[in-house]
Amino acid sequence: MPSKDLLFGTAGIPRSSKGTSSISGIKRIRELGLDCMELEFVQGVRMGEKGAKNVLEAANDEEVALSVHAPYYINLNSYEEKKLKASLERIYNAAKIGSLCGAESIVLHAGFYQKSSKKSTFESISKALNELTGKFREEGIPAVLRPETMGKRTQFGTLEEVLSLSAEIEGVMPCIDFCHLHAREGKENSYSEFTEILSKVEESLGKEGLSNMHMHVSGVEYGTSGEKRHLPLKESDLNYPELIKTLKEFKAQGRVILESPILEEDALMLRMLYKEI
Repeated sequence: MPSKDLLFGTAGIPRSSKGTSSISGIKRIRELGLDCMELEFVQGVRMGEKGAKNVLEAANDEEVALSVHAPYYINLNSYEEKKLKASLERIYNAAKIGSLCGAESIVLHAGFYQKSSKKSTFESISKALNELTGKFREEGIPAVLRPETMGKRTQFGTLEEVLSLSAEIEGVMPCIDFCHLHAREGKENSYSEFTEILSKVEESLGKEGLSNMHMHVSGVEYGTSGEKRHLPLKESDLNYPELIKTLKEFKAQGRVILESPILEEDALMLRMLYKEI
């Protein structure tokens, strides 16, 4: 469900968590005073239905909102039928188990242009997401697929592409990764540019676009072809104070998931910054 405020949390289990399970991560999020956590299924979905129900119970008890990051090994623009089918299966499994955990938002890296045109790539990815969201509706899986804005120029996932998919397909909403947008072109890093990004979200998706946001934030090292690696916020050039100010001004609601190497430290810093404005 959309949050009535902006929630801050971590991509995966906080570094200071006593254990390595999702449940110990959820408990640590609550101890830290954070609000949400993204379950990282990035190397594959290694949780069964029983484990998912235990995660749901822990998240409800601790009042921690969950989302899921689907496996990395996905290309919805693959020319090979076998690879495309495997990609669809991975997203489906992430959504099925994620929804049993109480996670509605399923973040995914949609694919690569390869030798296709941008238009053809968009059509292939749109067709695949339509197929998946239709299947979810048939099976009663309450999942929202969130293609992510991507940080390398070879990857499908400009802001415009992600917003167009979200406007076109029921059951698709964006995951806006601000460090990826910045790394892709070396821009998107000022108050005016953050304002433009959020204005585009509102233009494409209306008020719901701003009231049901899912965002990734981290510092980033980048070069001529885009993203290289994530960095702690204070070691990067990401203009996070202006980003938080813009989110507050637009009354954005939803989740800010920190992907920096110092997960909870940066999450707590941004949460404090947001509260102080």
